[in-house]
Amino acid sequence: MVELAARRSPRAAQVLTDMVARHPDLSGVAECLAQAYRLIAESLAGGGILFLCGNGGSLSDALHISGEMLKSYAHRRPLPEAHRARLLAEWNGEALAENLERGLRAVVLGVNPALTSAVNNDFAARDMAYAQELYALARPGDVLLGISTSGKAANVRNAVSVARALGLRTIALTGPAGGPLAGQVDVAIRAPGARTDRIQEQHVVLYHALCEMLEVDLVAEG
Repeated sequence: MVELAARRSPRAAQVLTDMVARHPDLSGVAECLAQAYRLIAESLAGGGILFLCGNGGSLSDALHISGEMLKSYAHRRPLPEAHRARLLAEWNGEALAENLERGLRAVVLGVNPALTSAVNNDFAARDMAYAQELYALARPGDVLLGISTSGKAANVRNAVSVARALGLRTIALTGPAGGPLAGQVDVAIRAPGARTDRIQEQHVVLYHALCEMLEVDLVAEG
């Protein structure tokens, strides 16, 4: 597991090692987490976008992940000097240059209520809003991460179907059973836990490690 991450970034491999040391109950999913990290890192490094989706608490987790990616999480992310120079030439540029940070491109599906309500009103089939939004925004080389503790969420599965048809790589963050979603994606991270809330607690640990791995690989200082 560590070797898989280390081939791309020794710093990311160390984050993974530290996570397993703190949470040995997650050692069984560390290899899948390393695989997910590599898929996302390769996409972002090539100009891709990470799309995220889920329902209820899992939608909150998708938003949490995007928040950690769009600005600094655990490490400083200084701007490239060329960007600083350009910002300094603009109105309020000094404040912008001193405060803005590098980000990792992440988009959460389902947070546009106008689109969701239009899809729900206009489409004959249910659970199509994530699929429609992804179809409009995604391009080959992007990645979709779908979160579902049961692995049964139909709207997440529809989004994965669209992602596969468009040439995206796909990742699922699920509970231990995985559900049908786990068999649909390139990488399934099956967190342990006997109840939904316990699974979600493990999800937080896993995606915090994932966010830090991406950060130290792609945008962190040093």
